[in-house]
Amino acid sequence: MPKKRLISGTAPTSMVVGGSTMLSRRTYSRLTMPPMKVSDRRDERPPDPDSEAPRALSPRFDEALMLASELHARQLRKGTGIPYVSHVLGVASIALEHGADEETAIAALLHDAIEDQGGAATERLIEDRFGARVAAIVRACSDTDEIPKPPWRARKVTYIAHMASADRASLLVSASDKLHNARTILADLRADGPSVWDRFSGGRDGTLWYYRALVTAFRAHPDHLLRLVDELDRSVTAIEDVARGE
Repeated sequence: MPKKRLISGTAPTSMVVGGSTMLSRRTYSRLTMPPMKVSDRRDERPPDPDSEAPRALSPRFDEALMLASELHARQLRKGTGIPYVSHVLGVASIALEHGADEETAIAALLHDAIEDQGGAATERLIEDRFGARVAAIVRACSDTDEIPKPPWRARKVTYIAHMASADRASLLVSASDKLHNARTILADLRADGPSVWDRFSGGRDGTLWYYRALVTAFRAHPDHLLRLVDELDRSVTAIEDVARGE
């Protein structure tokens, strides 16, 4: 059955996210509460929306999630059939697990939007919708907004040097991004072998250099997050061990 389009100005009763329909609280309560015996209500009745705890993240995070999904809707992870949005979700998850506030988590969702999905125009969109701080973090985590992109090695050298003066929120998003990438590279190397290196512009040697240089740069920054950088270091070391055994 085709999905009905919402008319501007009307209040939605449901929202589709990732193929699932999320009902509003009022609609959910009205539609899902079956007839019950009084003795059963304590265990089976859905929670009263008015008594729920405060939201951990505001609707701004939901808006950023929808924007990230829209921006990356036609993008896949390198050399795979995996939707790219899986990466931004992973980065936001890691950032939140390491203490990100909401604006930093929003930037994590959008960290590749400037670089991959529209450059300066997308940066302006992010600033208009989420503010200057979110846009600045996303900008700091982008190695270019040029199309076509400059040569790979030059971009990465500039990015690494830029991390020396990045603020703590930008460091958190960048390190979360690199950790998610490193975990994926490691898992794919173990599953698919050396052919994984063909996915990357830097190839085997360039990719190994880049991730080790990032670990060094993150550790040198006085505001680095020790636990996060330690985890990245372990993942990069594991990648290097697999590469040596090829």
